[in-house]
Amino acid sequence: MSTERSSTLFNNRFLEALTRTHIAIPLTIFYGFAAALIGYSLYAGLIAPWANVWLVLAGFAFFTLVEYLVHRYLFHIDTDTPGKERFQYLFHGVHHDHPRDTSRLAMPPVVSVLVASTLFLTYRLIMGVYGLPFTAGFMAGYASYLCVHYAVHAFKPPRNFLRQLWAHHAIHHYQQPEAAFGVSSPFWDVVFRTMPERKEKVKSAK
Repeated sequence: MSTERSSTLFNNRFLEALTRTHIAIPLTIFYGFAAALIGYSLYAGLIAPWANVWLVLAGFAFFTLVEYLVHRYLFHIDTDTPGKERFQYLFHGVHHDHPRDTSRLAMPPVVSVLVASTLFLTYRLIMGVYGLPFTAGFMAGYASYLCVHYAVHAFKPPRNFLRQLWAHHAIHHYQQPEAAFGVSSPFWDVVFRTMPERKEKVKSAK
């Protein structure tokens, strides 16, 4: 596993430290949060067990859509003003410049916990008790996305069907940044027609 160290984002040491995290920290937080929500929902008997299962799956699936939309429209926002350019670089541009910096392959825990808490309260308010397993699935989806994203940048592609995830994301980084926005799955790229061009077409376009 080869890694690199990306550029400094803030002169303030404290702020700079907050921009980095070991992947084990967010995985522990979000898988743990998901397990706690599922456990509480089942233990308290708030809804039927089968409903818990379907809501967890729904939350997981919904995350894959959010992942795609955030990556496409927020992380790749048009940088037509200095403010937007700075925002895009802080949240995603630095990752494209230094894709092997493993300390910046996940949102810092402070930011991600704030976002997760906001989403939890939102789902709880809208869905009532059904929001508990739905949020659990959403958080598990995020943690699973982190696993895939970390793996494709930190490890060599495996010799099995998962190799397609490595290839898909590599095309986004190194050939067609305007395509292949799905990381954990290319499903939404198919739906929204942002699948990358075939390898043969890419070669002929050069």
